[in-house]
Amino acid sequence: MTSLAFFVLLLACVVGYWINRRGAQAIRADGQRLHSLASYHGLFSALMILVPVLTLILLWLVLQGPVIDRLTMAALPEGALDGLDSGGLQLVLAEIKSISRGQIFGTPEDWKIAAAEHHVALKARSSALMLGAVIALAAAIMLFARSRVGAEFRARQGVERIVSGLMIFCSTVAIFTTVGIVAALVFETGKFLSLVPLREFLFGLNWEPQIPIREDQIAASGAFGWVPVMLGTLVITVVALTFAVPVGLLSAIYLNEFAPQRLRSVAKPILEILAGVPTVVYGFFAILVVAPAIRSLGTSLGIDVSPNTALAAGSVMGVMLIPFISSFADDALSAVPRALRDGALALGATRAETMLNVLFPAALPGIVGGILLAVSRAIGETMIVVMAAGLIAKLTVNPLDSVTTVTVQIVTLLIGDTSFDNPKTLAAFALGMMLFLVTLVINIFALRIVRKYREAYD
Repeated sequence: MTSLAFFVLLLACVVGYWINRRGAQAIRADGQRLHSLASYHGLFSALMILVPVLTLILLWLVLQGPVIDRLTMAALPEGALDGLDSGGLQLVLAEIKSISRGQIFGTPEDWKIAAAEHHVALKARSSALMLGAVIALAAAIMLFARSRVGAEFRARQGVERIVSGLMIFCSTVAIFTTVGIVAALVFETGKFLSLVPLREFLFGLNWEPQIPIREDQIAASGAFGWVPVMLGTLVITVVALTFAVPVGLLSAIYLNEFAPQRLRSVAKPILEILAGVPTVVYGFFAILVVAPAIRSLGTSLGIDVSPNTALAAGSVMGVMLIPFISSFADDALSAVPRALRDGALALGATRAETMLNVLFPAALPGIVGGILLAVSRAIGETMIVVMAAGLIAKLTVNPLDSVTTVTVQIVTLLIGDTSFDNPKTLAAFALGMMLFLVTLVINIFALRIVRKYREAYD
């Protein structure tokens, strides 16, 4: 029924557009001058139908589940839920839903089977009511929109008001989503800091987020110093940038200034394909190809190399970052005014001298901004690191040793059934808050650089 409701919405929008457009064309055919184009009259009807009907469907789908669950539990026979706490009630409801979907394990009681049938009937009735409400509302709005068609009706302004309202709504949702994320991080981080001192978290040199499983257990109080975790993040980021920055910049310079147009039209899309490769594929490549190659090379040279290394994860992450840096650098070089290039060439400079002494300095703010955004991307990477770098936090800067990063630790801490009232789980939110602050500072720094120097070359 849900798919049918969306189909009815789409059909109503198309029909409303066609009816209003034909009506406006008929008025114009009678010799009257329309204030707005006929297409705007059609768009007005389509948008008038789309917004409220889509809102109705989404609200219905959101509220349908809780309401049906409440009605299902209220219809159970007396005494069926006696002595059950909230967890027991949830288990009973989950079993009823499983039976309603045909997933029956064992021999359930007759009242549960009856409740499951009642649950199915309520869902069918709700879907039918939703479809009827969608048809009725769409028809009413379609008639209203058709009645507004006239020579003096300002359909274009109506369409612009609706579109403007949608844009404001989307912007508001984005803002409140950001505020909600920050508020959740701050709240959970505050709970963590009430259990672990701030000084220990910021300046501690050991990261062992363990909690005692038994009351008499010793040596499981945990250590929550984030320095080793952040140091591992920085090591992998430095390795990635050491590989990605030169390759990305040189490829951008070549493609922008020296490559033939035919080669550029082929090489640039191929290079940017790397940005679309899933990170798990990079992780497989790192653990199956790069890490064994580094271990073999280290063994042949007599160097001790860990099975998982920061060098393997960082180098593969550098390959992933090449399209970001190359694309930003190429766009920055292309944005330099043509007059600067032509002036340098007219004065006798070679193309290499023009690039090094004129174009590259002029495009430096955009290039630096792109590199800093790539740094944020590297710091937030998870899958490559968890597959190729390791899970143990070590206070080391040796790229041939195994390290871990902030994002990997966040994933590790949130795996399992640990409750959200102990330092081990809350440490994930504290790490997330610090990662958020670090990437925020980097992004602000990148935007400041771009905005500060961009006007000099406009």
